[in-house]
Amino acid sequence: MDIVVLAALAAAMSVIMTAAWGIQRLTGASGWVDTIWSVAVSIGGIAAAWAAEGTDERRWLVGLLVALWSLRLGGHIGLRTRGAGEDPRYEKLIAEWGDQAAFRLWTFLQIQAVAAFILVLAAYLAASGTGPFPSATDMAGLIVGVAALGGEALADHQLNLFRKTPKAKTAVMESGLWAYSRHPNYFFEWLFWCALAIIALGGGWIGLIALLAPVQMYWLLVHVSGIPPLEEHMLKTRGEAFRALQSRVNAFFPGPRRTGFTTQPSSVKE
Repeated sequence: MDIVVLAALAAAMSVIMTAAWGIQRLTGASGWVDTIWSVAVSIGGIAAAWAAEGTDERRWLVGLLVALWSLRLGGHIGLRTRGAGEDPRYEKLIAEWGDQAAFRLWTFLQIQAVAAFILVLAAYLAASGTGPFPSATDMAGLIVGVAALGGEALADHQLNLFRKTPKAKTAVMESGLWAYSRHPNYFFEWLFWCALAIIALGGGWIGLIALLAPVQMYWLLVHVSGIPPLEEHMLKTRGEAFRALQSRVNAFFPGPRRTGFTTQPSSVKE
């Protein structure tokens, strides 16, 4: 590993997230923070792929996967954020922080810069393999990565269609991929970083470090900033309808629907 390159990439993540902090301070629209974060990972991931010492084909593969991930996620978040103003999650934090909000928000976004660097590091390690291309791990990673991108795009599309229906104001999404996971978009997001870790494993034992990316994403999505605040909000706004959904559908990993529970009225379903 080239420590100088990795240090430069880490510094870039810090600078970009500082810029995100400045934009939030100027506009009050913190929803753009997530869009900027995805762009930071994209820029860092593509740069890391090209700075790696792997074969040209492998660097192209990793760079392309990261670019597709960023275009899909950044575009989705950007469209969702446009004109939405302050993100409720950040609004709550800023209110709790009071007079220290500016400094604590900057610190919080620097933690996000560290998280971004861990993903960038996974891209670097995935692109560093010097063995023959394509290897079994390259092909497996490509298949998993494409499936993850397609699955997340489909889940978001299904949810967007549901949100345009009148019942979305009182009901919960429970059809399509959402019939088998309460958060299929989060699952496929995690799966994408598994794909890069799989490619990295083809580079030998050092590729094991890339496993930090899916481990981190699982922890963040399932235990920190993903499912917990979203489900707290859903319980407040949907009440028993969402509790009934929790009893029938897995939170993260897709699986068979559970039966034997009292169901809510048909308006709970799409």
